[in-house]
Amino acid sequence: MVSSGGRGATDSGAVRQVTPAGRRGGSGGRWDLAGGDAESVLAEARKAFFIMAGFLAVIWVLQIANWADHYRITLDYGIRPRDIASLPEVISAPLLHFSWAHIEGNSGPLFIFGFLAAYRGVRKFIWVTILIIFTSGLAAWLAEPANTVGAGASGLVFGYFGYIMVRGFFDRHLIDIVIGAIMALCFAYQFSVLLPRAGIGWQAHIGGLAGGVAAGWIFRERRPKAPAKPAPATTSTAGLNLPGTQPGRPAP
Repeated sequence: MVSSGGRGATDSGAVRQVTPAGRRGGSGGRWDLAGGDAESVLAEARKAFFIMAGFLAVIWVLQIANWADHYRITLDYGIRPRDIASLPEVISAPLLHFSWAHIEGNSGPLFIFGFLAAYRGVRKFIWVTILIIFTSGLAAWLAEPANTVGAGASGLVFGYFGYIMVRGFFDRHLIDIVIGAIMALCFAYQFSVLLPRAGIGWQAHIGGLAGGVAAGWIFRERRPKAPAKPAPATTSTAGLNLPGTQPGRPAP
């Protein structure tokens, strides 16, 4: 943000499930390599691609209209810090930008991080996005300097970035841990804009990053615990009438 600003099998009483991708479930302590069968992951990835392409199309159409109106839309619907009347702009600000360079700088990371955040499930991605929008926008509303206007999708970018980095640990998906590590290495330079700098809405960046990390925990996969093993059967002769005995009398 810129401030102007499958199958079941039993084994010794424990239940496990084997999916087509070789994933083993049924135990809260196991880690998954693939994190789902290939067909369902591919279907969600297709949805994620079209959703992010559509989202980018929306913000670019708004940018054209904004540019034609000399960026009055951004000034009217951006975040004005600590102005109660500006709280609804927390929702509109991520869609608006201040210049062509501003939107160009956000578009690539937004598409990449958004796609990676969404490919595990579009429904979860929507909730993740809502949380990041609010944490990023409220951070800007509370902490940015007075008499400025904040707008831009970079709060979302940092939110998705944070979500991708921690999702693998919370969901216990090894492949997502690898993806998060690669993204962290490739886009490490992004952390430089978390530091205070004039003209940069670093408060929204930190709020978005915190929201993404929180979303990783809040929307993590809840796996059923493995059923407890049944207690071993025991036998007792108490109460049984053996041949040649009577209740209450010792056997001769």
